[in-house]
Amino acid sequence: MRRRIRSRIRSRNPLRTAAVAGGIALAAAAAMTASATASTGSATASPGASGPAAHADAASAQRTLDVEYFTGPGGHPRHTEVPAATPERLARAAGPLSAKEAAADGEVGSVVENGTTADKLDVVFIGDGYTSGQQEDFHADARSKWEQMSSVQPYASYQDLFNVWTVDAVSNQSGVSGDPSKDVVKDTALGSYFWCDDIERLLCVDTAKVESYAAKAPQADLVVVLSNSTKYGGAGYTLTSQVGYDGIATASSDHADSDQIAVHETGHSLGKLADEYFYPEYGTYTGAEPEESNATKLSAAELTAQQQKWYRWIGQTSPDGGTVGAYEGGRYYPKGINRPTDNSIMRTLGREFSLPGREAMIAGFYRHASTLSSRTATATAVKRSAGIEVDVPKGASLTWYVDGAEVTTANGKTSVTPAELGVPGDGATHKVTAKATDTTDAVKDPALRKLLSDSRTWKVTG
Repeated sequence: MRRRIRSRIRSRNPLRTAAVAGGIALAAAAAMTASATASTGSATASPGASGPAAHADAASAQRTLDVEYFTGPGGHPRHTEVPAATPERLARAAGPLSAKEAAADGEVGSVVENGTTADKLDVVFIGDGYTSGQQEDFHADARSKWEQMSSVQPYASYQDLFNVWTVDAVSNQSGVSGDPSKDVVKDTALGSYFWCDDIERLLCVDTAKVESYAAKAPQADLVVVLSNSTKYGGAGYTLTSQVGYDGIATASSDHADSDQIAVHETGHSLGKLADEYFYPEYGTYTGAEPEESNATKLSAAELTAQQQKWYRWIGQTSPDGGTVGAYEGGRYYPKGINRPTDNSIMRTLGREFSLPGREAMIAGFYRHASTLSSRTATATAVKRSAGIEVDVPKGASLTWYVDGAEVTTANGKTSVTPAELGVPGDGATHKVTAKATDTTDAVKDPALRKLLSDSRTWKVTG
């Protein structure tokens, strides 16, 4: 679920992109030359087709995206521009799917279902390079990749805020173009390919086709494309789609380290965090104070004196190692910009989020998910004897009220009846309210803490 938050696309702005360490392209910020949002065209368009699908594909073919990448471990990242659509020589062949394959194409499955899409952050995995007979393999790969992603903090502590879905994209051939060598061409549903822009580890995808499949899921807040490959590679796109998600991560399905691409990318799409590495040739930053919460022109002393950004964390030991302060270099500039810690996951893959980074990620989770969820509808009145069930994250406080008066004996209970709460059977209409607050000490900013509380009210008839 999206909570009134939608980031705007910034045209051709490399400072909204992300990157990766260890030879992986990590992110691509949307820099759309023909459209401010991703197309919603169909997964394929036949030659000579007309109408919305053809126009969407044409618009997609004209758009380009800025991509950042590493050519190898320890190498300096560079920017390159790639088409949003898969190049024609690699595009899906004209051969249609069989009737059976077409029926399975786009089928939606559930990996994790913790609540309604309105109450949870919905992650959608879409497979590419899986034939109709390999969709169970894709489902297993999606489960495995989510287990890897959700083992990283703060995901590990907030797994019950997520729903995870799969959308089957049936490919005519198994595998991915560019694997194992550049000359390999595969006919796949999403047109994912290595050697994007002649960079071996950069795994690009047709973003319009991704959107057409993502739209089939009940809700898509975050999209991960798993390309059927053991080859090390991936990418991350930061964009706002018409479907509603803010990012796409691509990753090879069967490489042990590819989950880090998706985790890093969510630092941008969910946490709204900047990259913390820098390019020596960028020199000194002289612009305005950055909008991202993990980048500043201020020193640690200035942050504290002015009570800005991550000042509440300064001096504390961070899970990514070292102490929170103001470390020179970040947001691609070696001078003029400081970052919170020396080496978080926003700088190097395989690291932890810093304390300020974790705070931003948790707030990002709650922009899409609710602290209090319930399958007991509030739209219709409930009876005194009816059960009301709610779910709250681990460690959250839960308080019950009847007509505004707290019922202390019920606090913490996730299943109650109005009668147990003391609602009188007098024939009148009464109100039962549940309020939940995440009491974590990982979020200190009062403005962000407002996202960590929610309530529900039910009308009760005698």
